[in-house]
Amino acid sequence: MDPITATLAVWDIWAISWVIASLWSARTRRWASTPGALLHWAVVIAGFGLLFAAATLFNQRGHSWATTQLWRSPLAMGWAMFALCGVGIAFTWWARLHLGRYWSLSVARKEDHQIIDSGPYSLVRHPIYTGLIAAAAALAVEIATPQALAGAALIAVAFWIKARAEERFLRDELGEAAYGGYAARTPMLLPGWPKSR
Repeated sequence: MDPITATLAVWDIWAISWVIASLWSARTRRWASTPGALLHWAVVIAGFGLLFAAATLFNQRGHSWATTQLWRSPLAMGWAMFALCGVGIAFTWWARLHLGRYWSLSVARKEDHQIIDSGPYSLVRHPIYTGLIAAAAALAVEIATPQALAGAALIAVAFWIKARAEERFLRDELGEAAYGGYAARTPMLLPGWPKSR
């Protein structure tokens, strides 16, 4: 098995397990009505569509702008990107399990919602998005086509959009003092980056 096929298998396992785990969630108390939600979904679908279409085209060895590699990765780099994808996916699962029943597919407030600021949430405010961005970037670097890189970039933008909308909603719902304090001490998406309010 080559690194790209192995990385795609990691994505498949994540997708199936994530759908099953979505059944385990507390009752939603209030959904956010954010205009950015449609934008987020449009961009994330476009990003994943580009990324996984690029992987399919690359595996079929077709010839088009989408399958022209910008660089050729040595086998060791391919396996390193497979490992990075695995770490990103593991990070999403750590966050998902740590968040427990407060997890939601869309921006929402759950019953008895509180700020989770331990585990992966002590490293970044949105570790699920961080893990998905890292895993997408790893696959894009492996494929090394313009289409794959554009897809990964769109995925990063989509989750940044969603994170911003989620934070505005949580500040309103949980209070600026509570959420603002968490934001002041914890980076948004990348560990070690400056914290923002």
